[in-house]
Amino acid sequence: MNVSADECCIFENNLNNHIMRNIVIFVLMLTLHQIQAQKIKSAGVYLGEGVNRGKAFVFGSQETVNAILDVAKNYSLKNADALIKNYSTDFGTKILEDNRRWLNSMEKISMAPYRIIPVKIEGTDETLVLTWSVEDRNWKDGSYQKQNLMEIFTFNAANKIIDFSQWSRNYPDSQFGLTYGGKYYGKQDSEVTGRPLVFSNRGEVEALEAFIAAYNKMDGRACSEVFADTVTINGMDGNKYILTKESWLTLFDSYQSVEWKPYSIAPMKIANTDPISGATMVSRERRNFKDGSVWEKELVEMFYFDLEGKIYNVVQYARELN
Repeated sequence: MNVSADECCIFENNLNNHIMRNIVIFVLMLTLHQIQAQKIKSAGVYLGEGVNRGKAFVFGSQETVNAILDVAKNYSLKNADALIKNYSTDFGTKILEDNRRWLNSMEKISMAPYRIIPVKIEGTDETLVLTWSVEDRNWKDGSYQKQNLMEIFTFNAANKIIDFSQWSRNYPDSQFGLTYGGKYYGKQDSEVTGRPLVFSNRGEVEALEAFIAAYNKMDGRACSEVFADTVTINGMDGNKYILTKESWLTLFDSYQSVEWKPYSIAPMKIANTDPISGATMVSRERRNFKDGSVWEKELVEMFYFDLEGKIYNVVQYARELN
């Protein structure tokens, strides 16, 4: 096919025009994107009380990020004096010795940040640096803990840390600190067999401490306050006793004095069940009777709390003392 010189020129001009149009469109799109990106200078909202309520957040400075990286490095080196240089004088002086004791208790410790985001409320001087990290703790006493941490470091206008908050999630292979553990079996299989146990916090410790204090004063009426109207006592001798509110009023008639000291109190419940709980208490008790006899044993007792937080059942085991 033969093409004239004029036709070649027209074709070339059309091609050049097409290329230029595409270049212009691309440049316009890129410019619009950059303009749009430049418009997004703030986001989010602060909903706390005070003059900053309703304000948005903006990015903070890279200097605060560098400070966190320096803190993580020196923290992992157990160098309290070096890491504290990133803190304000007042805050650093306040926490230096605590940091030194903490790091000196470790055989090895590492803080490995994997996300660091500096933000600040628009129009303010303080910067909040949100930091996510994994921390491995190997104590000199042999304990081990691994945590996923979310921390907020508050920086002043001079890029020095003036406050600190922390939230943690323990890894399942952490040797302690988990919110669950153990396993419930039960005397018979049921729908809760095999579930883990969790700590309960409905005032069981405080109730038992009040009971012990009243018991040592031989105040039966005060003792009865932490118990249900009727209580089943499964005694160390294998017998079962029923105590009523009236029973407490005469409980100490044959006693000269008592001394009851707890070693530990551990309130627990089965995971994912109603609030009914049980507290295991290890203790030592001495009873001096009016006839001159003495009763003294170490005890392991389970106190069971009902839905109202009152003790309704007690199971008791004892060990003779030499």
